[in-house]
Amino acid sequence: MVNSLYQWIMTGVIALLHPFYVSVIEIQHNAKDNNIDISVRIFTEDLETTLKKINTKIDLIHPIDQSLNNQLINNYITKKLQIKIDGKIYPLHYVGYELQQESIWSYFDIPNISALKKIEVDCSVLYDFETNQINIIHVKEKGIEKSYKLDYPKTNASFDF
Repeated sequence: MVNSLYQWIMTGVIALLHPFYVSVIEIQHNAKDNNIDISVRIFTEDLETTLKKINTKIDLIHPIDQSLNNQLINNYITKKLQIKIDGKIYPLHYVGYELQQESIWSYFDIPNISALKKIEVDCSVLYDFETNQINIIHVKEKGIEKSYKLDYPKTNASFDF
């Protein structure tokens, strides 16, 4: 009994000391506007560290050059996130980003999508940062929400509605 309790305590301590690498991608079909709304939530420190490999001048918390931040975030995510709807790959249109507590929310859309039957997501966001990265994908269509968890190195998820 004591040994079992000790194992649980040690597992909890290790879990607290080990960082958690996760991002969340939310994809929602907006039937009223005929578009797909996409939001990507990434921990600020992780995204900034990754983007500094491209440009050391980036500062997401205290931006010196907002247009540079927008450009770097847009370029990075559109290279790491690809969406195929009903067999066709669509480019993501960058809307912007915002800082919310310890996370960056970046927003994209895909216009002129009247219906969503099948969506395939290829996502390698932050895989170049951390091999323990997890990307959680939520897709919502007509009130139905489906989710999938991508553990490194897996990059593909598919949803049928």
